[in-house]
Amino acid sequence: MKILLTAFDPFGGESINPAEEGVKLATPPEGVELYKLTVPTVFGKAEKTVIAEIERVHPDAVIMIGQAGGRSGITPERVAINVDEAKIADNEGNIPASQPIISDAPAAYFSTLPIHAITEVLNKGGITSSISNTAGTFVCNHLMYSVLHYAAQRYPKMRAGFVHVPYLPTQKAGKSEGTPSMPLETIVRGLEIILSAVASE
Repeated sequence: MKILLTAFDPFGGESINPAEEGVKLATPPEGVELYKLTVPTVFGKAEKTVIAEIERVHPDAVIMIGQAGGRSGITPERVAINVDEAKIADNEGNIPASQPIISDAPAAYFSTLPIHAITEVLNKGGITSSISNTAGTFVCNHLMYSVLHYAAQRYPKMRAGFVHVPYLPTQKAGKSEGTPSMPLETIVRGLEIILSAVASE
């Protein structure tokens, strides 16, 4: 089985992205041919980068990973919506406001990853996890929506979805007291559990 595992580069003034660091270290389970890709946090470029890699390797599943500061657990996303609404600039200064990602396309797409199984095995493994019902309206949602739309049109058997991870402890400096975080080793273990869950479905 081929799995493409992607992560964004640092954004929003951060010098590190826990998604990127976790993906770098994650190892695949037996029987999985794993491809890794760092994606620019840029509207319009993120999806082109991932789609080009899909066309190159033809994976059975695409698991996209991103940072969700303020969340305490690993959260598979249920749905991506067809709207860009940025509160901060992406890494090239773009701040889209209330515009569709793809004109005349469906309002939303649901993840085709086994999100219930993922949260169940993560929690059983001692890693806090829950399903998220919003991927936001920044580049994470943009990428998830775009890849699911592309898959629906071109590769309907390919599974795809997005998972958010918390801040690393080193990112808490200068943030409000009580900001949650997760150690890198826990994030890596969580990603490896996710890979196994996807491969076993």
